[in-house]
Amino acid sequence: MTEHNNHSGNKKVAILIEQAVEDAEFTVPYNGFKQAGMEVVVLGSRMNEKYQGKRGKLSIQADGTTTEAIAAEFDAVIIPGGMAPDKMRRNLNTVRFVQEAIQQGKLVAAVCHGPQVLIEGDLLKGKQVTGFSAIAKDITNAGANYLDEPLVVDGNLITSREPGDLAIFTTAILSRLGYGGKDAALPNEKDTGAEWWKLADAWGGSTKGDISKGLNVALTGERYSLEAFEKYLEKESDSEVKSLFQQIISNKQRHIEKLETYLQRLGEKPSLGANIANQYAKVKTALTGSDDIYQLRSALGDVQTGIGDIGNLSATFTDPVATAIFKQIYQDLLKSEQQLVELYKGRTTAQVQPPKPTTGAAISM
Repeated sequence: MTEHNNHSGNKKVAILIEQAVEDAEFTVPYNGFKQAGMEVVVLGSRMNEKYQGKRGKLSIQADGTTTEAIAAEFDAVIIPGGMAPDKMRRNLNTVRFVQEAIQQGKLVAAVCHGPQVLIEGDLLKGKQVTGFSAIAKDITNAGANYLDEPLVVDGNLITSREPGDLAIFTTAILSRLGYGGKDAALPNEKDTGAEWWKLADAWGGSTKGDISKGLNVALTGERYSLEAFEKYLEKESDSEVKSLFQQIISNKQRHIEKLETYLQRLGEKPSLGANIANQYAKVKTALTGSDDIYQLRSALGDVQTGIGDIGNLSATFTDPVATAIFKQIYQDLLKSEQQLVELYKGRTTAQVQPPKPTTGAAISM
């Protein structure tokens, strides 16, 4: 357990908001601080505006604006992600407010795309920082050392990567604001075995039903594509392509095992869609030609569909275990895509022979 005295009642926390904020990245910390008895102030760009979440679950009016807010009055400033930070960074008053909070030694915490505001304020040089993978290079270019970890703490700066980290992120902030100890019943922020999804759920994050649905979506996709690749393998004649198909099949089998095991841990079962996915794949692949190039292109299409689907799941749920499984599937699919593209381009290039140059032909005018 995190051992701290509970002096949270007199703490004042600012949460920044803009349109298209990632709903859970606002909601989970907001509810966590509220439940801890802290004063939570929502700061936007305009006072008389209703701010909507990116996923349509959040609709809230700001308590005030960063223009009028005084950083010295707050103990912590929270910057949620989504598309909101791209708007926040364009507001000079918001950037100035965060700069002042950092300079005054206030706790500043950013998640997902939140570090974009810190980049705009030139606040990351020499810092250990994390954030959503899409802005990893931006963070590095800002002079920080990017770490792909659920929680990175550097002095008064706290950063996390995505919704799956939110329970750990919020717990880390709470513990540093004096809310912890046995009465709070919060896990230690470094406890990888804790059921973080339950804490996130209590703070308005993903429910067990939400997580199970996401796992079943991934399971449906993996079972479908496993069957498809097994059929591609049966028809394939190119030994190099067959080897790659076998590797992809092995990955699929591993993914399915992880998804089924975690569903079982949650006390859930595969959905009807997941159970009949392979039957649908059999019907579709039966209509697929056996031409090697056509099969490569069909396989590439299946992988690219999977990348889109699993990429969305990776940034949706406030459960670190499910998120880690989705991210592993996503990375394996990206690797498979590159390998399939290389083989596809190699085979198609070999089929296209450039015309031989004519020699000694007379040109008549």
